[in-house]
Amino acid sequence: MKLTDFLNSPENIVFLGFCIITFIQLFYYLFFFLRLAYYKQKPRNIFQTQPVSVIICARDEAANLAKYLPGALVQSYRTTHEVIVVNDNSLDESKYLLEEFQKSFKQLQIVELKQEARFIPGKKYPLSIGIKSAKYEIILLTDADCVPASEFWIQKMQETFTDGIEIVLGYGPLHKKKGFFNKIVRWETFHTALQYLSYAESGMTYMGVGRNLGYKKEVFFRHKGFSAHNNIPGGDDDLFINKASTKKNTAIVIDKDTFTLSEPSTSWKQWFRQKNRHYTTSKYYRGIHKFLLGLYAFSLFLFYPLFIASIFLFDWRIVLGVFGIRLIVQAIVIFKTTEKLDEKDLFPWFVFFDVWMFFYYLIFASALLKKPKKSWK
Repeated sequence: MKLTDFLNSPENIVFLGFCIITFIQLFYYLFFFLRLAYYKQKPRNIFQTQPVSVIICARDEAANLAKYLPGALVQSYRTTHEVIVVNDNSLDESKYLLEEFQKSFKQLQIVELKQEARFIPGKKYPLSIGIKSAKYEIILLTDADCVPASEFWIQKMQETFTDGIEIVLGYGPLHKKKGFFNKIVRWETFHTALQYLSYAESGMTYMGVGRNLGYKKEVFFRHKGFSAHNNIPGGDDDLFINKASTKKNTAIVIDKDTFTLSEPSTSWKQWFRQKNRHYTTSKYYRGIHKFLLGLYAFSLFLFYPLFIASIFLFDWRIVLGVFGIRLIVQAIVIFKTTEKLDEKDLFPWFVFFDVWMFFYYLIFASALLKKPKKSWK
């Protein structure tokens, strides 16, 4: 049958569209995501320890600091290091709590901010002050509501700064809680990590997450800090990394000892607000990154509508065969990556979550058009 004859039928066009979308999905799984699924840390013969500055920005986070800050303070790291907490105009008891911690932990440094930065909304000003206050070249970032998964977080993150590496991307999973909603928000966190860690491993780094991120001070000053996007409230992690990363200066680390755990959203409203805030920065990514991320989201959004339409309009046996090829590849990649990122309980639900992503993109598509809010809290 000639292609022109084949395309004369609307049913055939729908099936062809389904095949094209499936091919695009397979490209992402086999070219990008497979890299993370079978990622192995490069063996090192020499382990160098270097001084490290950990920076945490906090605004009205007294409860979280009391609960999680000890995790950063009791790290098993014998080389010189400091933990800087930038207390950004807090109105709660944070100041007094930090002063009490400082009596027991001499490595804790407190930076008190008592004025707002004009024309620099969000977290960028306090974070910039923290970086400028840091004594050491290697900077590790996390949030006030995060806790390192082990006492070796600093040790193993800094080990990744080998020759030529200036940026290190870690994974920041959410605490596992009871209930299906917890699985939904954790799947989104996992799915995001699947993308940014895989892209980084392919030499196309487009973002990192401030919950678990490291870079050198020299990189920060070379790119003039956050000056390129100071007017945007978000982006202190993803937009900066999008600008500063190259094919050779970025590495990932997925050792479970290097994870930083944070509290998940507990309600749909809270989660929607958080995701809307995050997605308002993606429009400022490099063009190639926006294209690749947009094509992946578009193909995933169309996959199930075209699959259902093809089942009814075309030979269902052939349609299921095409669907099955993608399902097998997807299952292998998801199984391996959930294992590496310690999210194995999500794997039995991956087909449900794959369908859910259609509604997810439908819900959050409007965030790309919204103007970012000025507050980072």
